[in-house]
Amino acid sequence: MPEWCLRFGIVPLANQQPFNREQAAAYTEQLRALGLANGIDRIGVAPATVMQRARETLHSRKAIGLHDTMQFTYRNPDRSTNPEAAVPNAKAMIVGACSYSTDGPNEPQQLSARVARYAWADYYETLRDGLGVVAEALKSNGWNAQVFVDHNALVDREAAYLAGLGWYGKNANLLISGAGSFFVLGSVVTDAPLVVNERPVDDGCGACKRCLDSCPTNAIVEPGVIDAAKCLAWLVQKPGVFNRDYRVALADRVYGCDSCQDVCPPTIRLGITTKPTAVRAWVPILHMLNMEDAQLLESVGQWYIADRNPMWVRRNLLIVLGNIGNAEDEDVRDAIQRFCSHKEPMLRAHAIWSAARLGLHQFIPLTDEDPVVVEELRNLPEVRVG
Repeated sequence: MPEWCLRFGIVPLANQQPFNREQAAAYTEQLRALGLANGIDRIGVAPATVMQRARETLHSRKAIGLHDTMQFTYRNPDRSTNPEAAVPNAKAMIVGACSYSTDGPNEPQQLSARVARYAWADYYETLRDGLGVVAEALKSNGWNAQVFVDHNALVDREAAYLAGLGWYGKNANLLISGAGSFFVLGSVVTDAPLVVNERPVDDGCGACKRCLDSCPTNAIVEPGVIDAAKCLAWLVQKPGVFNRDYRVALADRVYGCDSCQDVCPPTIRLGITTKPTAVRAWVPILHMLNMEDAQLLESVGQWYIADRNPMWVRRNLLIVLGNIGNAEDEDVRDAIQRFCSHKEPMLRAHAIWSAARLGLHQFIPLTDEDPVVVEELRNLPEVRVG
C-alpha cells in the first residue's frame, strides 16, 4: 500500500477515507511544498464545486456578445465551471501559478514585430511539469488526479481566485497577491479530500484605473469587463478580416497585447522576475513573410493559430508592416508589392491596406473580383504620417 510521510508519522493514505482535518491539512501542505519545489511560484487549493459566479458571468456576457466569436471556456460554460465534469467525484483543485515576468531583450535593429510577454517562451511547460509531479504523487497514493493547463475544461482564473491566490484586477486578469498578473495558471483536479481555501483575497486595486486608461482600443468597457471584439489579444487570434477600426491601434504587435498589464502598479513593482532563458520578444517581419507554411508554423511554436493556418500570422505581420514599415525600404516595398497580388484574397486585402498606409498606391490594384478585397479597396486608409 502506498504511503506518505506526514509530519506526525507514516499514514497509508488509501485507507484514509475520510481524512481527519489534521491529516488532510498535513497532506495538503506536503503537496503544496512538492509543487513549490518543482518550479511553481504560487500554489493554493480551491474546493472542486461548481464555480457559480464564473458560470453566471460567462453566460451573461455571452448572451450580450462580449465574447465576440471566442470559444475556449465560453464554448460550454456549464462544463468549464464544473470541476466534476473533468474529474468525477472531485473534491479539490490544486491551483498553481508560474511567473512569466522575464526581463526581455532590447528591440532589435531589423524591422520587427512585438510578441506579448506570456508567449516569449513556453512558460506553461514549467507549470505543466510542476503540476504533473503533484498529480503523480496523488495517484501514487490511490487518488484520481488530472492536470489542466491552458485548457478549456476549467476557468483557470476563477479557480485561482477561489484558491486564494489573488483578486480580479480591473483588466480582468488575476493579480497574484504581492506579485501582480504576469502568471500562467493551471490546476490539478483531484478526488483527494484536501483542506481548501475558505476566503478569497480582497480587492487590491482601489481607485486605480491605469489599465482602463491604457487600453489602446478601449476594450475594458467597465472594471473587470472586456469586450473581446475590441481586445487586441483576441483580435490577433481571431480568424477572418482584421477589424479596420483597430488596425492602427495594433501598432507593432503581432501576437498578444500587454498594455493593461504593463501599467499595473502591483504587476510592474512586485512581479517575480524569472531568468530570461531563450525568450523571443520580437520576430523579424520580412523574414517571416518570406517563410513557407511549415517553417512559419514551426517558428511561432506554441502560439495559438486558428486551425493552425499560417495565413493569420501573415495577416498580422502585414498590418504591422503598414504601421511601422519604411516606404523607402526596398525590402518593404517588395513585400508589399508581392502580397498585393497574392493568390489568397485575405492576404491581398491586408497588404492593400498596408500599401495605402505607406503611400505605395502604385502597388494597389484598381479592381478585384473578390468581395473581401473589393471592400478593402473601398475603404483605403490615409497615408501614415511619421
